[in-house]
Amino acid sequence: MPLFTVLPPLGLYIHFPWCIEKCPYCDFNSHKIKSELSYDDYIDCLLLDLDNELPGIWGRSIHSIFMGGGTPSLFPAEAIERLLQEIRARLNFKPDIEITLEANPGSVEQASFNAFRQAGINRLSIGVQSFNDDMLTRLGRIHNSQQAITAIEAAHAANFSSFNVDLMFGLPEQNCQQMRADLQTAIDFQPPHLSHYQLTIEPNTLFATQPPHLPNDDTLWEMTQQAHCLLNANHYQQYEVSAFSKTSDSNQSNEKYQCKHNLNYWQFGDYIGIGAGAHQKISSADTQTICRTAKQKHPRHYMQQVKNQQHIIDQQVLKEEDIYFEFMLNALRLTNGFDIQIFTDNSGMELSAIQSIIDKAQQRHWLKQNGSHIQLTATGQQYLNDVVSLFLPD
Repeated sequence: MPLFTVLPPLGLYIHFPWCIEKCPYCDFNSHKIKSELSYDDYIDCLLLDLDNELPGIWGRSIHSIFMGGGTPSLFPAEAIERLLQEIRARLNFKPDIEITLEANPGSVEQASFNAFRQAGINRLSIGVQSFNDDMLTRLGRIHNSQQAITAIEAAHAANFSSFNVDLMFGLPEQNCQQMRADLQTAIDFQPPHLSHYQLTIEPNTLFATQPPHLPNDDTLWEMTQQAHCLLNANHYQQYEVSAFSKTSDSNQSNEKYQCKHNLNYWQFGDYIGIGAGAHQKISSADTQTICRTAKQKHPRHYMQQVKNQQHIIDQQVLKEEDIYFEFMLNALRLTNGFDIQIFTDNSGMELSAIQSIIDKAQQRHWLKQNGSHIQLTATGQQYLNDVVSLFLPD
């Protein structure tokens, strides 16, 4: 059973479940728009959802808000501003709170970015995926390369000091040269943060039923190595498996542009989740438990049921062995690993219960423990899934 002396940091995730088109690789809870969206009605439901969660987090401050989807940028800035004003009336904001909005290049323009910034958004995550028009077509994206470039330029013009560009590699029929061209194009625009992740085929997607021809493992490995070299040469430091943040030179820290909200996930922090299909993790000092909750996925059903507080479809208290596994599953993604104090504070557990597993991983040269700090070795980074599997509950 956890024993919390302090509670973990707390974030807020808000899910917007609608897209103009459903991408064939996407396994997120997203739904193609089939009728005109009622922005105010959905905002009302989000606030009802949040009101239901307030008793469990009363008195705690939030340090980040992440609006994901789906396509949150389909909502007008006026609706986002109203939402943020209402949230601020209910929750304590940390002075340096990070507020991120996901945006797709096909659904925004510079005027929108200016309006979102005035509404209170201080960080963007732009879903570019590729600058190659042929690749974008294969991925089912609704934007083209010029729209992607325009979106990044608009983020700069709107004076966002922090924003992320999402890129994928290992795309259908992609080669190393095309991967490098995509990455170099992004780097040329100097985004403060880059996410560079491999396309994977997920169950319950169109690609799962109609698999495209993807690069082989040797090519994927070569892409990974070339990408890391190119990013490092341009002063982007890796801090997570697929996340890189900018420094002005190779000697400076890259913490300024790291995504606070995602770091909170990876360090096993708490987060409220509101919206159709949202998930949350909340620790309680009163009950000394960690509870995971999932909300109704279908937007129409969610909006109907949240009014009667019947929108929760799953809720479970984590067992001790699940806590150990989930912490390691997330924290070992971080390039610099984690301090044992973060493990103790955010899980409420003692590391001694899994020390024998950590020792086994060290014997295999997958982990290294230096005093109060644990991180993957270079070999461990190559075999991350094998390392994590050591901590699976029996």
